Amino acid sequence: MVSLRDSFSRKIDYLRISITDRCNLRCRYCMPEAGVPSVGHQSVLSYEELLRVARIAVELGVRKIRLTGGEPLVRKGLLDFIAALAKLDKPPELTLTTNGLLLADQAQALKEAGLSRVNVSLDSLKPERFSEITRRDQLPQVLKGLEAAEAAGLTPLKINMVPIAGVNADEIADFARLTYAHPWQVRFIEFMPVSSGLEYRPEQRYPAAQIQADLEQVAPLQPIPRQGILGPAKIYQFSGAKGSVGVIPAVSEHFCGDCNRLRLTADGQLRPCLFSVEEIDLRELLRSGVADEALAEVLVRSVKAKPERHCIQEADFQPGKRPMQGIGG
Repeated sequence: MVSLRDSFSRKIDYLRISITDRCNLRCRYCMPEAGVPSVGHQSVLSYEELLRVARIAVELGVRKIRLTGGEPLVRKGLLDFIAALAKLDKPPELTLTTNGLLLADQAQALKEAGLSRVNVSLDSLKPERFSEITRRDQLPQVLKGLEAAEAAGLTPLKINMVPIAGVNADEIADFARLTYAHPWQVRFIEFMPVSSGLEYRPEQRYPAAQIQADLEQVAPLQPIPRQGILGPAKIYQFSGAKGSVGVIPAVSEHFCGDCNRLRLTADGQLRPCLFSVEEIDLRELLRSGVADEALAEVLVRSVKAKPERHCIQEADFQPGKRPMQGIGG
């Protein structure tokens, strides 16, 4: 199989595809209460265009594809798209990140279409606080989605929690204790101020070292070796727990040295780095009749454009204008 490698010898085998910029939550660390203007139906890549990019990426060595948004479950036709991805030659591992609101109704169908597992973003187990963070009173629906995903076999189920100082960081222990009762991986991700104009400030980032210290107050942590396609999380387990906990030091201990991914936005912009403002326009190429060979060359070139590391902690770092829901996480 062809291997994509960047200028720093990192193997790139993971593609995150945002299929929509629309979302049914209004999380305060992601977008304002009124939401953000959509890029528009005509600007969003069709499933046929997305499938073509995915096919070429797989031919170049991509082994994992994650579908994101916005909220991917709001886009019609998703099941057919997943089924088409699952039928690719040398089909990749197919995963999806969701806020869980629509998961209870779709979990079984997603599994039958070919999805391997899901990550569910959840930042509070307290109904009033969940409503405060997301501006929506729908925590019970998300919890039903977790149960449905586990029942459908979309496992190992991962929960993504973003601790924010003064907001929800006091719930780290409560989230961690979920792993005693459930075979879930609960992951704590440092707050990343990717875009400007958000309600939470960069200084409210709860550092990975403090997250780990809070976890050690629950019980001693036993490190678990990473397996499969490497991700950024440092994984641990409590003695006697069914599941595990993970810490993702996205800012304080950046994982750029192990970065193995590219990101494609819903409007067809390829981003070599989450924190970069550099984008490569695939939409124009796709709609100009570009040949597969030329499109593959662009993907290879985008891999070579990956920076060695992000600059989020440097003095001259400026958040981009594109909000997280428009990037795809």
